[in-house]
Order: sequence, then structure tokens, then C-alpha cells
Amino acid sequence: MDTDSTLDELDQAIVRATQAGLPLAPRPYHDVAELVGAGPEEVMQRMQRMLERGVIRRIGAVPDHYAVGYIANGMSVWDVDDAVVDDLGEKIAHSGLVSHCYLRRRHPPLWPYNLFAMVHGRNRAEVEDKVRKIAQVLGAASNAHEVLYSSRILKKTGLRLS
Repeated sequence: MDTDSTLDELDQAIVRATQAGLPLAPRPYHDVAELVGAGPEEVMQRMQRMLERGVIRRIGAVPDHYAVGYIANGMSVWDVDDAVVDDLGEKIAHSGLVSHCYLRRRHPPLWPYNLFAMVHGRNRAEVEDKVRKIAQVLGAASNAHEVLYSSRILKKTGLRLS
């Protein structure tokens, strides 16, 4: 998507003001509004509209797990029966065991996994304990799983305008 051509000047100013993240402040949208010369309600409405249009994929916190002591980070991948994967994925997502959980298309025969769940721990034993608990929730619906541990930190960034 050619973002610059789909956004007016105020939308572009809002993106530029938030591309490093929302201000860590009690009223971040008010701070952004002040920076771009608009009212906070208008900033919130425009950001919502950009979210609905897909210009912004999500608005949410991006925690630095390493900074808070979670140095073992593993993406658990699961081969879950398609008939129940939505319901079980929802349970896993709300279990308190994972930071995020989502479905992906399988790529057989090399990649049979369709449910991905990110697990964080202070060590691998803590991650493996959480994975065991996830396996209990999934039960017989899970045919196989693996845990893919992070080997380096990737920079997470949002929408950028030049």
C-alpha cells in the first residue's frame, strides 16, 4: 500500500508523531494531539479509522521481555485438529500462559503446525512447564508440537513514513 497517497496531512502527522510509539504519559492521545495541532478526540477517531482501513495493523503495548527478566522466549507451534483449533486457540490465548497466540496455514509435509503460541520465561524450564500446561489444555486435539527458542532480539517497529 502506498501509504503517503492514502493519508491526508493530519493523518501523516499523527503517524509520524506515533511511529516510535505512543508517549508514555497518562493521556498519550492528548500529547499526540498537541504535537499535531488537533483535538484528542480527532486524533483517536483518525487512528481508529486508520486501524479499520488497515493502515495501522494494531495499537498495543510491545513489551521488552528481556528488560523484565524473561530471557527464555519460545514460540510453541502446534498441530491441532482444524475442527477445534479456533476454540482451543482462544483458550490458550486467554490462559495467562502466553503473550500472544494465532493461527497460521500449514505447509505439509515439512510444516504441519497451525497454532502458534509465544511463551516467555525466566529460563527454559519455566517455558517448558508452560508448554506442558498448554499441551494439557489441547489434549488429544494436538498431534505434535515443537518449541522454537529465540536466538536474538529482532527490532519491532510499526508504520514508518519518511
